Amino acid sequence: MFTSGDQLKSKKWDVEFDEGAHARARLGFILMSTDLAAEDDLYAMRPQGVGIHITRLKTEDYTTNETLARHIDTMADAASRLQPDMKPEVICYSCTSGSIVNGEEPVMAEIKKGAPYTQPTTLVTGVVEALRKLNAKKIVVGTPYLDEINLAEAEFLTNKGFQLLDLQGLNLETGIEFGTVTADFWYKFACKIDQPEADAVFLSCGGIRSAQVIDRIEQTIQKPVVTSNQAMFWHCLRKVGIQDKLKGYGQLFDL
Repeated sequence: MFTSGDQLKSKKWDVEFDEGAHARARLGFILMSTDLAAEDDLYAMRPQGVGIHITRLKTEDYTTNETLARHIDTMADAASRLQPDMKPEVICYSCTSGSIVNGEEPVMAEIKKGAPYTQPTTLVTGVVEALRKLNAKKIVVGTPYLDEINLAEAEFLTNKGFQLLDLQGLNLETGIEFGTVTADFWYKFACKIDQPEADAVFLSCGGIRSAQVIDRIEQTIQKPVVTSNQAMFWHCLRKVGIQDKLKGYGQLFDL
């Protein structure tokens, strides 16, 4: 029994070590400070043995091309804060519109500057790979964004070789608004904007609660659905060689 003023001396223990809780992979994500959805999605999709490491950019809630363009100013610093001793194998900038406005290559260069040991990537890089993997050439897109951002996204996707049948945005102004739109609304919205000739529907934005209704939308419209966080996580897992088929997150994870 310990009495105040006593000295302590621990016994010698044969400690047992392993490779840690995240021996399969460690993935890093740079989120906007106003993102209310991505963190929940990432942890919900996480396979056993995969670590999720998150940091956040200090970002303005009012979301325009101008405010998104400022994200890159602190990208390297954010990447450097993602547990450098654990060295995540992949670090991804988790913002669809910001990836488009700032450009994939400049963003990845800044991530690499802050975390030279990692494979850098962006959310929109994952989206493009996911759509191509699904062989989706003709697409319909739904977003929460202002039309100035929607225009930039339409140009980006067209330049990547997709035929954009329609893009509909909600013209919401803030990240907090994005995150408080109900998942049920995204289900109804996706079904409304779908077109018979579309190969897939893409719900764009890492800060919206669309991932949880992917299966429900696919069952209704009978075609693949891609959402930002689903595509980003699929892309990051595949980059580190993890081929798990995650249930509940659409046809993409069956590939």
